[in-house]
Amino acid sequence: MIGGQDKLRKRQLREETAPEETAPEKTAPGSTSSGSTSSGKRSSVRTVYRNEESEPMKMIDIKKLIYEYTRRDDEGNIESVNRAVDGVDLDIEKGDFVAILGHNGSGKSTIAKHINAILMPTEGAVWVDGIDTREEERVWDVRQAAGMVFQNPDNQIIATVVEEDVGFGPENMGVPTEEIWKRVEQSLRAVGMIEYRYHSPNKLSGGQKQRVAIAGLMAMKPQCIVLDEPTAMLDPNGRREVIKTVRELNQKEGITVLLITHYMDEVTSADKVIVMDEGKVVMQGTPREVFSRVDELKARRLDVPQATELAWELKKEGINLPDGILTVEDFGKAFEEYVNTNGGLK
Repeated sequence: MIGGQDKLRKRQLREETAPEETAPEKTAPGSTSSGSTSSGKRSSVRTVYRNEESEPMKMIDIKKLIYEYTRRDDEGNIESVNRAVDGVDLDIEKGDFVAILGHNGSGKSTIAKHINAILMPTEGAVWVDGIDTREEERVWDVRQAAGMVFQNPDNQIIATVVEEDVGFGPENMGVPTEEIWKRVEQSLRAVGMIEYRYHSPNKLSGGQKQRVAIAGLMAMKPQCIVLDEPTAMLDPNGRREVIKTVRELNQKEGITVLLITHYMDEVTSADKVIVMDEGKVVMQGTPREVFSRVDELKARRLDVPQATELAWELKKEGINLPDGILTVEDFGKAFEEYVNTNGGLK
């Protein structure tokens, strides 16, 4: 895509005159009882942790995952082993919006890298759309199913024009030229960046760059987007732009979203919140369920949304507001009801 539209028009002519090829037929994971992989090799590990024929296929299914970072000296001898993820079980349904919270070193980013097959389990297993990430010949399929957005958008933008950057991924997938341009336009419209399609990414704000990076993923038609602290380097306006975009993609396009963040206000509209600490899942539930446990979160050195914090502080002073307040609107409604019920503040 870097060569621009002229290059793609020439490519389109070649595609129109090229003989048709029949794509090899793929067998869905779990569709046979032999446990064989697409290479014909027998896999002895795929059914250790679940019966794929009896369970509905999830977007992400993690069973007893352990991952250890090993440090070696110059001679290759092991100096230390750090267990970053310790026996995690986790499942995410298709179309869900799930947030993972945790302080630095809790293991949340390590989980994300397993879902995109950047890391392989030390023990346990990860399935993405029914594909075992340990199957080396299926890594490309895993990454097509679950795309990833990182903290710094500059690390993911490679072209000098926005539309060319968005089209880079589909071109490398071998998508026909006409279809590339359709995807580029659809993706840029979906993230609210269509008016910047001919701009240089270098001229965009941090939030706009991150939305272009998300559009580039959307153009590759993933079923799931994993966002590893995508707003960490952005100002408040940029954070709002990116989170609004992600929410709309989940609600309107049905894209499964896994958001890893330490900004608590970003996760109040998630379907499920997962809290990690020292490599383990220590808490999970709806945002209201999780943020009702303020004392436990504070004990793990985690913050809560600002409205939740204010309600918690007032409750300690005797103003008995309900648990599970997440937003300013929630707080205003609960506070007004308390005042009306009690005839004012006491």
